[in-house]
Amino acid sequence: PVVVGLGVSLFLWRSGPFGLFNLMYTPAAMVIAQIIIASPIVTGLVLAAMQQLDPRLQLQALSLGATRWQALWILLREARLPTLAAIMAGFGGVISEIGAVMMVGGNIKGQTRVLTTATVLEARRGNFDLAIALSIILLALSFGVNYLLTMIQQRKGGAPWDSRPFRWK
Repeated sequence: PVVVGLGVSLFLWRSGPFGLFNLMYTPAAMVIAQIIIASPIVTGLVLAAMQQLDPRLQLQALSLGATRWQALWILLREARLPTLAAIMAGFGGVISEIGAVMMVGGNIKGQTRVLTTATVLEARRGNFDLAIALSIILLALSFGVNYLLTMIQQRKGGAPWDSRPFRWK
């Protein structure tokens, strides 16, 4: 992740190819770095899930008149539970990210400071009580999002728009 931060920095610095957009030390630069960090994880897991689908499903969709994009959408819907697991894995990777975010965001108070960078800053200052409190908030946020996504996954069918109540099995 620090290497990603350095790479994104090289592109976004004023002398870099995208320097004219003045994105360095902005939330947009942080999002770019986190997308680059999460993309390989999510893409790899989604592709693995798609390869497990019956290859005849795409052929059937195309033969029934679906466009390639519609057929892709059908395949993604069929692989929605592993796709949700891939999103959870990507989220886990970026929510704990410090290096790249600090490099491209600068940890500027009120602008680019996030929970992870604030935790590191407070720990370095010796404010361990605040660092621990921030860590607990980050853990609660992470557990909350993962709990919500797990509840969606465990529903029959796994669709978030499914109105059936969740029941433990």
